[in-house]
Order: sequence, then C-alpha cells, then structure tokens
Amino acid sequence: MSGVSLTCDPAKVGFDPARLARIDGYFAAGVDDGRWPGWLILISRKGEIAHLSTGGRRDISAGLPVEPDTLFRIYSMSKPVTSVAVMTLYEEGRLLLTDPVAAYLPEFADMRVYQSGPAAAPSTRPAAEPIRIWHLLTHTAGLTYEFYRQSVVDEMYRAAGFDGPYPTGLDLAGCVERWARLPLLFEPGSEWNYSVATDVLGRLIEVISGLPLDRFLAERIFEPLGMRETGFEPVDPERMATLYGQTPDGRLVPMPPPPQRPALLSGGHGLISTAGDYHRFTQMLLRGGEFEGARVLGPRAVSYMTRNHLPGGADLEEFGRRVFSEISNSGMGFGLGFAVVQDAVKQKGLGSEGEYSWGGAAGTAFWVDPAEELTVIFLSQFIPSSVQPIFGQLRQLVYQALID
Repeated sequence: MSGVSLTCDPAKVGFDPARLARIDGYFAAGVDDGRWPGWLILISRKGEIAHLSTGGRRDISAGLPVEPDTLFRIYSMSKPVTSVAVMTLYEEGRLLLTDPVAAYLPEFADMRVYQSGPAAAPSTRPAAEPIRIWHLLTHTAGLTYEFYRQSVVDEMYRAAGFDGPYPTGLDLAGCVERWARLPLLFEPGSEWNYSVATDVLGRLIEVISGLPLDRFLAERIFEPLGMRETGFEPVDPERMATLYGQTPDGRLVPMPPPPQRPALLSGGHGLISTAGDYHRFTQMLLRGGEFEGARVLGPRAVSYMTRNHLPGGADLEEFGRRVFSEISNSGMGFGLGFAVVQDAVKQKGLGSEGEYSWGGAAGTAFWVDPAEELTVIFLSQFIPSSVQPIFGQLRQLVYQALID
C-alpha cells in the first residue's frame, strides 16, 4: 500500500495554517452541494508534505470515504508520464526530436491535410511537413480528439469508431494505424490542438524499445521511483474511486466501470494512480529528474521539457485551437507534455513564471512551481470535469496561503 502523510508543520515551509484551511472549506462545500463526490489534495513545499486533506466519498452509495491511499483514474495526467518516458529514450540517443514519426511508424508516411468538404467525402492535400516526434510532444502534429465536435476531422474520428470508448478489440497499435489513415486538422507545426498525440507516443515507445508500454513505464519510471500502485489496472479494486457523471439537473450518477485490464494501453489517458505515487513523480520533476537516489532524467532534459516550445514564444491563446480550459490560456505556453506559465500577469492568476502543469478529464490536476519549490496534486472522480471547474480556484487558494 502506498502510504502518504504529512511530513512537517506547514508554517515551517511558509504556509499560514489558517489560510490553508480555506482550501478544505471550499472543497467541502462542493461535496455538500453535490458539485463533486469527493476529493484529495496534497501540497508539498521544499520537499515536505505540508498539507494533505480528503473529503467526500470515493463511493457514495456504499458510504466509502476518500482516503489517502484511494486509487484514481488520472486520465490525461498520464500524458506527462508518457512524455517523460519518451525523453528517457531521447537521452539514450535512440531518437531525435526532429525525427519523422514515419521512420518508426510507417503508417504516418504520406499524410494528408483536410481542406474542405463533408466527412464522408473530404477534400485533402498532401502535408508539406512530416509529423515529427517534437510535434507529438507539443500537440502540434495536426491530430485531434473526437469529442471536440468542432471540425469535420473530429467528425471523421467518430466515424472511424472513436466515439466515447475506443473501438472494442483494438489495441494501441490498431488505434494508431486507424488514426494515421485520417487526414490531419492542419499542417504539422502550424497550430496547437490537444489530441491523441500522446497515445501515438506510447506506440512509438513500444516500437523503439521492443517492450509493451506498461512494462516500459514500469521499468523506466514506476519501479525506480517507488510508484508501486500506478499502472493500467488497479492494484486493489477495493480502493478504487467510483467514476461519476452528472445528469442534466446536476445529480451525480455512477458511470459503468471500465474493464480491469484494458485492451488499449493508453499513454494519453489510461493510468490509475494514488496521490502518494504521483507525488513521487512530481518530486522527481522538481528535483531535476531524480528522487530518493533514482534518476529518471537528467536536469537539462527536465528543464528543456518545461519551457515554452510554441513558435515565436506564442501562448496557447494565440497559437492554439479553441478547446476547453478551466483557466485563461493567455500567458500560457506549452512544453513537451506540460502547459507552462510564461507570463503570470497575462495569465491572470496567482502563480509563478515557469510553473508547469496538466490535468485530467475526471477532475484531476497537478502543477509544479520550481520558483516556490512547490508541487500540488488534486484528485477527484467526476466526468466531464468541465461541468465543475476546480483548477483556477485551487491555484488561488494555494498561493494565498503562502506568506513567506
């Protein structure tokens, strides 16, 4: 069992305990009025866990509380893990970020870009630029997600079977081959669009390493860092949080549980983890690639990943497609697997330049603030989390409690 507990008096690392209590009060109110089923918050500063709190239920009907060792589906908080895994191969010289993806996944040769017309008979043109590994890491490859319902290419993804659950019986290789047959939303490198790119990275890892994605992640990240409860299936189903959806009138209702062992090993959204395990991952990042003697990446690789890579120093508001975001995309850049604050004033929220973060579809989020030596993890389990955004309020509540 992955134990996690407070390791210091919060005042010793710059927090006002009375102000920290505002965080729990805010999220407890969200449980009381039915906005979310339960929550867990872990705040660490200067290597010490200064705040750990839980509230609500991991299973409402059974009356089971959220506990420090509750298992959560972290959805897109899987993406930074997969991105780090790719960079371990980069550090071994087994790939270049400028390599065409087709050098490893031939199905991505001769890609075409959507121009006009309906999904059933689209007009396309040959892509002038190959998809490169860097494009996948930065979500500038021209791939998309089916659930946006904003473009004809989104519609084509749904028609290809990617509407809600991924097609039954398709593994990661099969999904990637099917995506490669669809046109790109735009020329690679010309825009940012959140997408299945990280799932493609997972397949890239498999081909280059010769290992299935779950084994590679275990050997390169989870085992060295002591993340014993993170993977694609729950280590203890009894501790799993129930996933909830919401009815049109706002009631929380349990959703059908996914299979214990998925056919698709999704590096983009498939991992299950605990607060204690993900805390170890964020501490590795904060410490420049090392935690408790285990080095996953070199410090220069971590620094490189967590800088803004959008062309010309653009932010997501300028360079990105309009997709849901709980906080302003102004002043927010994107690195290799992380959103990165490049201008906190323009971003209109408390925080620091250089802070990097990401979240997941079921009400999960994390960030790392190197300037403050701060990491924060929030875990809940309701989908889509866009109906009850939490990230903006959590950020301001955390930073208002820092007084040193």
